[in-house]
Amino acid sequence: MEQPDEIGVRVYTPSPQLNSGRVPTPPPLPPDPTGGSRRRRAMANGFQKTLSKTSMLINFLPSGTLLTFEMVLPSVYGKGECTGVTTLMINVLLLICTMSCFFFHFTDSFRGVDGKTYYGFATPWGLKVFKSVPQGVEVPKDERYKLGFSDLVHAMMSSMVFLAIAFSDHRVTNCLFPTHGKEMDEVMQSFPLMVGIVCSGLFLVFPNTRFGIGCLSA
Repeated sequence: MEQPDEIGVRVYTPSPQLNSGRVPTPPPLPPDPTGGSRRRRAMANGFQKTLSKTSMLINFLPSGTLLTFEMVLPSVYGKGECTGVTTLMINVLLLICTMSCFFFHFTDSFRGVDGKTYYGFATPWGLKVFKSVPQGVEVPKDERYKLGFSDLVHAMMSSMVFLAIAFSDHRVTNCLFPTHGKEMDEVMQSFPLMVGIVCSGLFLVFPNTRFGIGCLSA
């Protein structure tokens, strides 16, 4: 008599592990190395966009003033030793460049019938040309060539823009404020931006209509 085939069920038991009674705690996840850099990169991009929007204020500076400052400053600063002579020369350089930004905004120009451009100084009575004009060329007596309140606003704002850019250079702050380096770094993080916002609003309220020495019409 044939016996039926036996059907068996095989049960697999896992091999015993050490410390089976304790549940192993997974190691703590390391901090995301890209999280901080991603936030810093986002902040840098935002700051760069802000600077790109306010960089148009450089157009309100007399052309060549900022370039002259950046070219002369390395020779004045020398090897980085802020002596009394170095500090004095930096102060003189700042004064000359600031006065040029202030003075040139009171200048204007016109084109004569001979095709030449004549520059002069705006006064409450009209434009005073720097050199004598030849016969046949008349100095315009329009109202726009007279000194106005907007000229004073432009001159002050141009000086503020230049000083904000100049004091952003560590070579200037290290010599002029040697004991307040940390405080100046904190101030200069927001001061140029504040000056840019204020000057942008004022330049929109008082648009520039002059074509003076090194100055562009807004």
